[in-house]
Amino acid sequence: MEDNIIYNIYKILLNHYGKQNWWPAETRYEVVVGAILTQNTSWKNVERAINNLKNKNLIDERKILNIDENKLKELIKPAGFYNLKAKRLKNVTKFIVEKYGNTEKMAKSDKDTLTLRSELLSINGVGKETADSILLYALDRESFVVDSYTKRMFSRLGVISEKAKYDEIKEIFEKSLPKDLEIYKEYHALIVEHCKRFCRKNPLCDNCPIKKVYICD
Repeated sequence: MEDNIIYNIYKILLNHYGKQNWWPAETRYEVVVGAILTQNTSWKNVERAINNLKNKNLIDERKILNIDENKLKELIKPAGFYNLKAKRLKNVTKFIVEKYGNTEKMAKSDKDTLTLRSELLSINGVGKETADSILLYALDRESFVVDSYTKRMFSRLGVISEKAKYDEIKEIFEKSLPKDLEIYKEYHALIVEHCKRFCRKNPLCDNCPIKKVYICD
């Protein structure tokens, strides 16, 4: 993969930042909770909401299903959009419990990744980025996560078009990378880290480790 810019950039970022060891969670279901709560907010806000749930011993599928929705809203308030996210969290949890029993059993399902992805996308409030985050970090499936950072960074590098759609970008990455769960997990985390530090809306290019090798717009 010597001429593979996507794989080469992964190696540059890994060498520069080291392993990120995403997703920070104690259980698979906690990843699912985080994937819903992180929609349109920062991870710091999500951590506050998750800590609220942990303090009440609520990081559990059946407990989330059974809790009064207004109480749930209050606990996840730090993550913003709490009315919407409470409903979405209930929706995805209901699906997992009714279909699989719990997230652990879902992870052990013999269904292929595309089938699981299709099931997740059928849940109200679960979009492509959320579905792929759950697949990759909660269910240990090789499904690359694309976010706004990915699009910003790689359109500046000329790897993708600014108008490229989610699934198109996902396919480009999955064809360019070894089919390796840890690479998928680390790469997404590394892209986020790099965009927070250098590839911002107003980029800080001077000390960018990628700029030493590749030209950006």
